[in-house]
Amino acid sequence: MFTENSIIVKVWFTAVLSGAYTYAQVPDLSNLREVVGQKLEEVGYVIEEENAE
Repeated sequence: MFTENSIIVKVWFTAVLSGAYTYAQVPDLSNLREVVGQKLEEVGYVIEEENAE
């Protein structure tokens, strides 16, 4: 189980926020995608719009 303080969560969060990767590219590993998504939404990143493209 990953938490918002897990290094891998922080790396993926930063990578998606910077535009290097999309949220859809976050691996579906345990709860990694869910935790990264929660952190992204906290800062105003809209995941639904990205999936629509």
